[in-house]
Amino acid sequence: MRLAITHETRYRYSPSVQTAQHVAHLQPSQTPCQKVIRHWMHVEPAASVHHNIDAFFNHRAYWSLTNPHDGLVVRAHSEIVTSALPVTGATNTNSQSWESVREHFRYRGGHAGDVHSGLVFGSHHAPVNEAFLAYAQSSFTPGRPLMQAAQDLSARMHRDFRYESESTDINTPALEALENKRGVCQDFAHILLACLRSLGLPARYVSGYLLTQPPPGQPRLVGSDASHAWAAVYLPELASHACQGWLDLDPTNNRSGLASPGEDYVQLAVGRDFADVSPLRGVLQGGGSHTLEVAVTVAPLA
Repeated sequence: MRLAITHETRYRYSPSVQTAQHVAHLQPSQTPCQKVIRHWMHVEPAASVHHNIDAFFNHRAYWSLTNPHDGLVVRAHSEIVTSALPVTGATNTNSQSWESVREHFRYRGGHAGDVHSGLVFGSHHAPVNEAFLAYAQSSFTPGRPLMQAAQDLSARMHRDFRYESESTDINTPALEALENKRGVCQDFAHILLACLRSLGLPARYVSGYLLTQPPPGQPRLVGSDASHAWAAVYLPELASHACQGWLDLDPTNNRSGLASPGEDYVQLAVGRDFADVSPLRGVLQGGGSHTLEVAVTVAPLA
């Protein structure tokens, strides 16, 4: 599937901001399930934009604005080709128990660690807590294969939680969203991460986009789509597979898959939680209040 993604962010400041430093994660990564054909980013006021790769191998852009300005516009455009990984017998019958994976990542003095060990620990938005462990426990019964248990947990969240736009924001703790059983995709991803890590399992946050289909007979509305978020759990047994060991889980839509939940998903960046992969963040000098508008469009290309 070939997709075009436009992500536009507009800030208005009052009074003007004097100087600013910004960092963006708006360039999709090359993954086993997607190939980036073209990408460009435009910034107003004009700035010299620099690029590098962060600790999680995401593309990162950063720039400085040294003159007073009353607004900021960042427009990113990408064209992506997505595909599904072939499912082999080995992935269909994955039998590695979740306890064996937990033991694989347990610290042992004098033994070499796994490169993904850092994703076992809690993070700001996805802390380790007994409440997450208690919620996850019924899916992670003794000896159950990790792939099966993780998919069951994600599906159970889809049944138990209610999606409510604007019911939470980035400052809403995952524990509060767990207790209220409601939120948005970002909350569900953080709760799923916290559950997996509370069990001693490595998991990462995935930011990206999802192609949403308009109702039959209705045109696609520009800006009607939004950025999306889901989680992924690491399966050491599949480290040499094309998925590189990652099983993606989207509790918002009850979708899962190796390296991607489907061809209608686009991976933007990965990290410990949202704080690592915020699409746009900055440090400002001056200014007071601001308004924010974000428009995301994901459309299929012929």
